[in-house]
Amino acid sequence: MEAEARLERYRFLDHTADAKFEAFGATLEEAFGNAALAVASVMWDWSRVGRRTRIPVEVSGPDRERLLLDFLEEVLYLLDTRGFLLAGVENVGIREDGGSWRLSADFLGDADPDRYEITGEVKAVTLNEMRVATGPGGASVRVVIDL
Repeated sequence: MEAEARLERYRFLDHTADAKFEAFGATLEEAFGNAALAVASVMWDWSRVGRRTRIPVEVSGPDRERLLLDFLEEVLYLLDTRGFLLAGVENVGIREDGGSWRLSADFLGDADPDRYEITGEVKAVTLNEMRVATGPGGASVRVVIDL
């Protein structure tokens, strides 16, 4: 049972109007990476996207929730500005730095969206009901996205 729980990257939860999910990881970094994949999964099947392009991502925020919001908004920004479809997240690093939080990561994917089926649209990531939790069993994040 415990091994099965570690394999679960994210799960969608009931929500009245938008999409709500919880993402998991052994570390906060892994949970943030899985949250990015959950956002992508609303729009395309990230597991079918080629890993032809690597884009470094850096964001900062006053707290972990705003850091997560800005990180997930990068998925939408890169889709809108470069046609980039996320397929994976690597090298995630999160650190507290003088009262603010910083994150660096590499997004892997493909900047040729015509090669893939787009199945949905995310308008925005919201702070509504956002939660970032860490503990001895790992980390989880809860996110609501505006569809």
